[in-house]
Amino acid sequence: MERILAAAKAIASARRSRAPLKALAKDAVPRDEAEGYQVQRALHDLLQAQVGSLVGYKIGCTSAVMQEYIGIDHPCGGGVFEKVVHDSGVQLAAADYVHVGVECEIAVRLARNLAASEAPFTAEWVGEAIEAYYPAIEIVDDRYVKWETLGAPTLIADDFFAAGCVLGEAVPRNTAPDLLRVTGRAIINGKEESRGTGADVLGHPHNALAWLANHLAAEGRGLHAGQIVLTGSLIKTVWLKAGDSVLMELDGLGKVEATFT
Repeated sequence: MERILAAAKAIASARRSRAPLKALAKDAVPRDEAEGYQVQRALHDLLQAQVGSLVGYKIGCTSAVMQEYIGIDHPCGGGVFEKVVHDSGVQLAAADYVHVGVECEIAVRLARNLAASEAPFTAEWVGEAIEAYYPAIEIVDDRYVKWETLGAPTLIADDFFAAGCVLGEAVPRNTAPDLLRVTGRAIINGKEESRGTGADVLGHPHNALAWLANHLAAEGRGLHAGQIVLTGSLIKTVWLKAGDSVLMELDGLGKVEATFT
């Protein structure tokens, strides 16, 4: 559809040039969230040369603090790409983003496929499909002139702020702590900025994963073994400036660090 591609091209152009995105042209604005996801898929095709292949997903607005902050009362998904998944300790240039921020997350790696034909998925079902957990920093980018005015369909079209992630050491599922009791702390330049718990993520991070699996299944798509899923932030987004060092500590899962130079 022409309007889907027009929207995807406009967003891809802004992402490549790191130019803050204004509202899309009236005839290109996705009319609803379903259309937003169509634009997102077209965008992924256009960005592949720049960011690499799709290796997983992020889920936004899974906690009350983030739903209130963004003003959207339900989860939203975006893509995670090969070239923007980093190991703990990475140094990244703040200038590579429009306005970079970080979120404290529990990430999962899948041991097996979750095919669309297996839906509907429950938290218990998807929990059994997890191979390992990671302490994670989701990197987000406020790529917009004023995101508050764009609406959920356009934010979804642009991967819902996603700009990559930093992963700590993998923790096998059979040795992982009770996620409900995991407290995550965001420490910026040595000072704790915020904290939250696994229970803040839709009641349990597995609920967020089940939401994603069911959302993709409704589009006839599945999750695949080896994919990474960021289940949602335990804290409100912390926006950064050049020179900031970031440490996320998650009880029982370990820590993950990054510096934005």
